[in-house]
Amino acid sequence: MWTMEELVDRVHTALAAEYSGAPNGRVRDLPDPRSIRWYSTIGLVDRPLGTRGRNALYGPRHLLQLVAIKRLQAAGRTLAEIQAELGGVSTEALTSLARVPAELLAAEPPPDPGAARGAFWKTPAAPPSPPRSTADWSFPAPAHDLPSGGPPGSAEVPPPARDPGGLAFGGADSLLTGVPLGAGVILLVPGAFRLDATDRAELATAARPLLDLLASRGRTDRRDS
Repeated sequence: MWTMEELVDRVHTALAAEYSGAPNGRVRDLPDPRSIRWYSTIGLVDRPLGTRGRNALYGPRHLLQLVAIKRLQAAGRTLAEIQAELGGVSTEALTSLARVPAELLAAEPPPDPGAARGAFWKTPAAPPSPPRSTADWSFPAPAHDLPSGGPPGSAEVPPPARDPGGLAFGGADSLLTGVPLGAGVILLVPGAFRLDATDRAELATAARPLLDLLASRGRTDRRDS
């Protein structure tokens, strides 16, 4: 199938060999897109075969009809006489009358969109590649899951020396019990145990110098004192 411009080029090529032109000066020697649309409107030429986007598509019979019309006009026929003669004529009769070279009638089939891609549904899908294992440094992870050397690009820093007076986390001592001392101060005691009222009172009395020191430095909540 051809566009309007391609159809006009083939008509001009077909008439170039043996066409003396229309004897009437008011008739165009060669058809243009406007006259072809008019022929289609009055039924002298078949309607387009379809469309491709916004372009109308034409085939070999349209080429035969247009060339036949011009040859009959060159013989002195009026448009009304041509319409009466060509109305319902067979393709074989048009071929004999138009005398269009066979190579011009070879309609190039539209490209098959699926041919270039192939039968994609028959091609097995490639297996998914296994996920790459990378360390995510935005969330903490157990020490045994982290790669040695720290995050990429970071310099190796030796671990800090253990504070003899600090608590050892990670074992049984990692569990702490909080004991309120007053003034918003909470004493964290390693291990899990329960204190009675007497124990809490004794701890509060023993911690009074610490509470006074913290209060003098503004480290306590005075509303709770």
